[in-house]
Amino acid sequence: MAYGTLSNGSRPGTSQGVDLNADLGEGLGGRQLTDDEALLTMVTSANIACGFHAGDPSTMRRVCALAAARGVRIGAQVSYHDLVGFGRRPMEVPPRELADEVAYQIGALRVFAQAAGTELAYVKPHGALYNRIVWDESQADAVVDGILLTGADLPVLGLPGSAVHRAAAAARLPIVTEAFADRAYRPDGTLVPRTEPGAVISDPEQVIKRSVMMVTEGSVFAATGQRVPVAAESLCLHGDTPGAVELAARVREALIGAGVDIRPFV
Repeated sequence: MAYGTLSNGSRPGTSQGVDLNADLGEGLGGRQLTDDEALLTMVTSANIACGFHAGDPSTMRRVCALAAARGVRIGAQVSYHDLVGFGRRPMEVPPRELADEVAYQIGALRVFAQAAGTELAYVKPHGALYNRIVWDESQADAVVDGILLTGADLPVLGLPGSAVHRAAAAARLPIVTEAFADRAYRPDGTLVPRTEPGAVISDPEQVIKRSVMMVTEGSVFAATGQRVPVAAESLCLHGDTPGAVELAARVREALIGAGVDIRPFV
């Protein structure tokens, strides 16, 4: 099965509605990579870094409070333990250790979500871990095991047809299909690695056009030109790229103009 095909009852985004998510809290100490306050006015779900690739306790608490005040859903952005590489370097982590690390990150963020008067709503892996569990069954199982360790039946945000979605479905965890506004796709529905030219789409007009196409038509053109089916219950808008806030605003405006209701998936 191509990764971009629908599975386990997932549905593509339609004119009825789609969730917008962004990676937030990606700083360390006094250095912040994302304009969290501005982006929280654009999105309906916030993937908050849990300290393993970015983020720290004070940042986690601050962003959870901001998200809760705006009614934005809070998700745990779990990753490999890789502050130096921003969680984007391939790593070999034993499955049991990875499960423990995922549970640890979820538990840490859940404390701050509850302190803000809300609850953790979902889990989204980050970077190298996100891409690894598209195909690696063992690492995918470990991520799901980590979620189960927390005792919560948290939805898992990821690529449709991925190994982690299969593992989550087998464990009776909800799954949410995700598409990327500014990332190039391969013909099989996976993302072009960031190490390859053209992996990140920088042309705002192209990002906007692709976003509307993915949500309203359930497809996108791969880097090689083929039309690929894409399920977009949630659309990711990266917050660590230049002009991220303005681009997020334009994508949101274009979707609303196309008759799409912007709303959280949970």
